[in-house]
Amino acid sequence: MALRSLDNALPTSMKRPKKVAKVAAPPPAAKSPAPAQLPRDVRANNENNLPPAPPMDQSVEYVASEDLKPLSDPDARMAVLLDELSSKDWTQVCEALNDLRRMALHHSSLLVPILGNVTEVIVRAMKSPRSALCKTSIMASADIFHCFGHLLLFTTEKNSFGQLLLQLLLKASQDKRFVCDEAEKALEKMAVSVSPLPLLKELQSYVRHANLRVRAKAAVAMSKCVSKMGIEVMKGFGLATLLQVAAELLSDRLPEARDAARTIINSIYREFSNDSNIKDVDESAAAESWQNFCASNLPPIAAQSVAKIVSLSFICSLAST
Repeated sequence: MALRSLDNALPTSMKRPKKVAKVAAPPPAAKSPAPAQLPRDVRANNENNLPPAPPMDQSVEYVASEDLKPLSDPDARMAVLLDELSSKDWTQVCEALNDLRRMALHHSSLLVPILGNVTEVIVRAMKSPRSALCKTSIMASADIFHCFGHLLLFTTEKNSFGQLLLQLLLKASQDKRFVCDEAEKALEKMAVSVSPLPLLKELQSYVRHANLRVRAKAAVAMSKCVSKMGIEVMKGFGLATLLQVAAELLSDRLPEARDAARTIINSIYREFSNDSNIKDVDESAAAESWQNFCASNLPPIAAQSVAKIVSLSFICSLAST
């Protein structure tokens, strides 16, 4: 057997060539624009090693009612007020709304003939997507309620006031506290300023609104309105109807509406027990008269719930004394 030549044998170990890592070349530096191509304000900031100045935002001043001063020439301002309130420049509308508030607070007689137009302008401003304009219009509505509450429902169209009320309820129901808080203040001012009986009739439809929050805000406004009503005004609206509305709200999903219902029931019971027809009888006879009234106008379960609320309030009043 012939021996194989050792010169033709493969080496016992073979070294593989080493791979060379590829290094990516850095990207070319971006060319900065020439100073002459930059805006003047940016060139000035760059020269002082300062960041570019942010664009200036248009701001609106929110003036409290007590800080609004009388107008120097209200007649001249009145001549152009409606045109400025209808302007497409929202900042000009905000300024006009503040002048409208000044007119209401200090020159109210000039606004009486155009209250209907004023209400429509305020409603249109409340629908604006600009929060500043919306809030200013809500503040204007509060001043209108304060100055013309006793006239508003008699000098404006019913639909116009209904639209204003609906917008306030919607704004008070939204999550944006910036607007919500102001709308709640306006609704409270409305409840204590507007004539109670016609206002109660306006609010009646909204306590059955499909929107839970709108329903709750309407219930709160109704409770504040009822709390300042006497028995004769309640009878003018319908004492049984008012009790039925409150009993329905006791089962509402929102606690705010349920609390308002309890307030309404306590207000009804207070005036009912002070009525001249039963105030001279003893306490047990008055309680029996109240229970009979509830039983004759409410389903049994609702009547029991109302009676429980009154009894708890009576116990709490005794404990406080």
